[in-house]
Amino acid sequence: MLHLHVHPENPQQRLIEQAVERIRAGDVVVYPTDAAYAIGCQIGNKNAMERIAQIRGLGPKHQYAIMCCDLSDIATYAKVDNATYRLLKANTPAITTFILSATSEVPRRLMHPKKKTIGLRIPSNPICQALLKELGEPLLTSTLILPGQEDPLDDPYDIENQLAKRIDVFIDGGFGTLTTTSIVDLSGEHPEIIRCGVGDVSAFE
Repeated sequence: MLHLHVHPENPQQRLIEQAVERIRAGDVVVYPTDAAYAIGCQIGNKNAMERIAQIRGLGPKHQYAIMCCDLSDIATYAKVDNATYRLLKANTPAITTFILSATSEVPRRLMHPKKKTIGLRIPSNPICQALLKELGEPLLTSTLILPGQEDPLDDPYDIENQLAKRIDVFIDGGFGTLTTTSIVDLSGEHPEIIRCGVGDVSAFE
């Protein structure tokens, strides 16, 4: 496992480039977000996704999310009308995952099997933003919660100790948080708040 100690406020570009090179090669990465640590890979990499599912103990019905740098690629992955786009633009970056109707560009294995939706997040975390900008595309992402646990891993020592032989890259930004994202479903006629986490959802009530 490649363990990269990255400054949480001013990420070192050479370390970000190292991480991105490994992600493009098909590696699985653990990285910090503005909520908990997350585990991710390239969207189109089936093998890496299957490894993430195995590490997290996820079933075939799990709703995956993609982590995006901004809204520039949203039309590629989600069906969004003008009103929804304006709502997203006014409320991102955010510690909120938005559920949206997926386009045909999204691999079926990433969609909700019945609703054909995809989760989308736009973070403000500097490391996360630097990673996404260098990668030039969204990351498939999932909160780093291991089987049998309720809370995500937030201690870099624990992450290395438990996952060193199972992941390829660990972007260490220091201690994470145990906060959970809010979840808002924008795939229907009206916004539906699925979970109230730390993300402000007042605009969707």
